[in-house]
Amino acid sequence: MTTTNILCKSRADLENWFKERGEPGFKGRQVYDWLWKRQARDFHDMTNLSKALREELAAAFEIPGLRTDVTQVSCDGTIKSRFRLADDHLIESVLIPVPEEKRFTACVSSQVGCSLTCSFCATGQMKRMRNLRAHEIVDQFIQVNMQSEAHFGHPLTNVVYMGMGEPLLNYAEVMESVRILNQEMEFGIKRITISTAGIAKMIDKLTEEDVRFNLALSLHAADDSKRNTIMPINESNNLEALIRSLTQFYNKTKNKITFEYIAFDRFNDTLQDARHLAELCRHFPVKINIIEYNPIEGFDGRKSGEDRLEIFASYLQNKGIPVTIRRSRGKDIDAACGQLANKG
Repeated sequence: MTTTNILCKSRADLENWFKERGEPGFKGRQVYDWLWKRQARDFHDMTNLSKALREELAAAFEIPGLRTDVTQVSCDGTIKSRFRLADDHLIESVLIPVPEEKRFTACVSSQVGCSLTCSFCATGQMKRMRNLRAHEIVDQFIQVNMQSEAHFGHPLTNVVYMGMGEPLLNYAEVMESVRILNQEMEFGIKRITISTAGIAKMIDKLTEEDVRFNLALSLHAADDSKRNTIMPINESNNLEALIRSLTQFYNKTKNKITFEYIAFDRFNDTLQDARHLAELCRHFPVKINIIEYNPIEGFDGRKSGEDRLEIFASYLQNKGIPVTIRRSRGKDIDAACGQLANKG
């Protein structure tokens, strides 16, 4: 008998399933709560249902989960996990612990591979095989949360959609995963960040939906000519279009936007680049994360030197723009920004 993936069913779907069998609809709500609030992955754990109903559920549905394929632990405590999906595709998630700040972040993937081909990103060198379903995204959170509690005795405090794939090219499933995390699992919306390479029409859609999570733009160059050379998506979503969409997003949500900026030696780390970046920050409140470049095969860029980084960051700070220089974590296990490529 063919079974159906119950994790793709809504609360209303499950209520109707029970009603069709002459059972009260509230039992569907109970099952839905078991799946998400209590994160049950076995029908026999749903102890407020009769044994007969649990067996009927098990005959009709399956609860597919991520299978851990490889786990690697960095010398700095970062944990990278490669998960195998039900169809045997592989994805990666990262636990980034900062115990001294009581900050424990899950970096989750939204696609198997990526279609954007950013030249400095290992995931961009992979083909996009498919979008992840909402439950596959949420299951990454669940698995990484268990790791955080097991290794550090602390649950996750943040989740960032900065792993494999472009979240806004998997819009519906990403939004549903955010809804489940926030509404069903009661994870604070302000602790969720979606990072995009910049899809203007999808940022407009976020604005229409009046979302409340944090938004980050993977910027990496503050003029179109440079950005075109490392991020082909910029050719169809140039900086003027992105700034217009982000301005509307800020005006609607009042959420401060983050610019992620990988600093490449003598490519985008000059004072002129800093001036261009400051210009982009005039339109709405911005905080800038300057990211250390993590080498990948096939790209010959080099990370900026400390002196150049300091001059670049100081210029922006003197303009009153909040800047953080983010040191890479997990480089030794290819878990740092831009390095996710399913290497075990």
